[in-house]
Amino acid sequence: MPTAVIYVIFGIVAVVLAVLGFALGSLHRRKSAEATIGSAEDEARRILSDAMKTAETKKKEALIEAKEEIHQTRQETERDLRERRSEIQRQEHRLQQKEESLDKKIDNLERKEEKLAERSKEIDSRIEECDRLKQSQMDLLEKISGFTKEQAKTHLLDMLDSELTHEKAVKIMDFEQRTKDESDRIAKDIIGHAIQRCAADHSSEMTVSVVALPNDEMKGRIIGREGRNIRALETATGVDLIIDDTPETITLSSFDPVRREIARVALEKLILDGRIHPARIEETVAKATAEVEATIKQEGERAMIDSGVHNLHPELVKLLGKLRYRTSYGQNVLNHSLEVCYLSGLMAAEMGANVELAKRAGLLHDIGKALDHEQEGSHIQLGVEAAKKYRENEEVVHAIHAHHGEVEAKTVIACIVQAADAISAARPGARRENIENYIKRLEKLEEIANSFNGVDCSFAIQAGREVRIIVKPESVSDDQMVLMAHDISQRIENELEYPGQIKVNVIRESRAVDYAK
Repeated sequence: MPTAVIYVIFGIVAVVLAVLGFALGSLHRRKSAEATIGSAEDEARRILSDAMKTAETKKKEALIEAKEEIHQTRQETERDLRERRSEIQRQEHRLQQKEESLDKKIDNLERKEEKLAERSKEIDSRIEECDRLKQSQMDLLEKISGFTKEQAKTHLLDMLDSELTHEKAVKIMDFEQRTKDESDRIAKDIIGHAIQRCAADHSSEMTVSVVALPNDEMKGRIIGREGRNIRALETATGVDLIIDDTPETITLSSFDPVRREIARVALEKLILDGRIHPARIEETVAKATAEVEATIKQEGERAMIDSGVHNLHPELVKLLGKLRYRTSYGQNVLNHSLEVCYLSGLMAAEMGANVELAKRAGLLHDIGKALDHEQEGSHIQLGVEAAKKYRENEEVVHAIHAHHGEVEAKTVIACIVQAADAISAARPGARRENIENYIKRLEKLEEIANSFNGVDCSFAIQAGREVRIIVKPESVSDDQMVLMAHDISQRIENELEYPGQIKVNVIRESRAVDYAK
C-alpha cells in the first residue's frame, strides 16, 4: 500500500478521534452544564454536525489524493516494467545472435577438424611412402657405391676434413701474408727512419785489461819479494794479475769491470810513481777507487745530458756511470743504453707516443746490469727493484720488466723499448756471442723441428737465422706442410731467445730413383 494512502487514513482516523474526543467532552460538559445552560445541547449538536462534515470533507480529499498518487505510482511502475521488459528482450535477442554465431563457428571448426584429420592421414601415408622411397634409394646407393651408410658417412667426413684442412691452410697463408706485409711495411718505415738517424760505433770490449810496462824489470818489482806486492795488489783490488812471458805486459782479469778499472788505474799510478810496496799499494788503490767513482759519476751525468733525460735520482746516475765499465757479449752496456734511448725516442716520435718517457725507459732498461755482479738475481729483476726504489714512472718500470719478454708488454712504450733493444743488439758487429750458447741454440732449433711427426731431417743454417726442414712426402701433405711451418714458428718463438728473426723453411718433394743396367 502506498505511503500517501496510509498517511490519509491516519489523518482521517485522527480527525475522527479528535471529533469523538471533542464530542465526548461536549457531552460531559453538557451533562455538567445541563443544570445551568439549557442551550448547550443544541450547540453541541451543531458543533458535532460541523465536525462530522469537516471530517467527511477531509476524508474525501484524502481519498482523492491517495487515489491520484496510487494511479501515478502505478503508471511509473508500469513504465519501468515496460522498459525493463524491452531491455530483457534486447539482451535475449543479442544472446540468441551470439548463440547462432557460436553454432556457426562450432560447425566450421568441426568441418576444419575433419579436413585436418583427412590431411593428417594423407601426410602420414606420404611420409610412409617417402620413407619407403628413401630406404629404396639408400639401398640402391649402397649397391651402386659399394659403401654402407656408416662407411659412406666416414668417407664424406674424411673428404670434408681434407677440404677443411686445405681451406684452413689457404686462409692461414693468406692472412699471415697480408698481416706480415702490412706489419713489415709499417715496421720497416719506423725502424728505417730511426736507424737512419742513429749511427753508433761498434764495440769490442774485453773481459780483461792489459797494462803496458816500461820494461820487463818492472814485472819483478810488481811481484815483490816472495810475491808480497802482487798479493797485496790482488787483495786490495780483488783482481787477478796475470804475469807471463809476454814482454812488457801485465794482464788484469776480473768478472767485475769496475774492480778491473780500479786495478788498472792503481797499477799505472804505481808504475809512474815507482814506489811499489804494500803500504803504497793500499794508498794508491784508495786514490784510484775515488778517481774511478768520480769518473763513474761523470759518465752517468754525461749520459744523462747526452740522452736529454733529466731529473734522475743521483743513485740511478751512479748506476748509469757503472755501465761504462760493463759489457754484454762484447757490447758496452752504457753505449748500448744510449743507443736504445735514441732509437726509442725516434720511434716514439714516428708513432706519436710520449718521446720523453720512451727515452727515459730506453736509457734505464739495462740499469740492473750495474748491480748483477754485486747482488743475486737477473739484471731485469734488479733493474725493476732499483727503478721502484728510486720512484721511477710505472711505465718505465714496466718497460724494464718487459724488455726481454719476461712479462707481456702492455704499453706502447714497453713495445718500443723491446724493439729498440733488439735493433741495438742485432746490429752487425755490435755483439759477440758465446760459442757454447750459439751451438746450443742451433741444436735446440733442430731439436724443435725434429720433434714434429713427418719430419725426415732438419738443418740450422745461416748462423741460426734459418732452419731448413725436409718432411716425408707420404706423411705430410702440401696443406699440412703450411700448418707445420706455422706450428714450428710458434714453438721457436715460445721456447727460444734469439736476436732478429728465424726463417722456417719446410720442404716436401717426391723422388723416383731407378737404375739402367
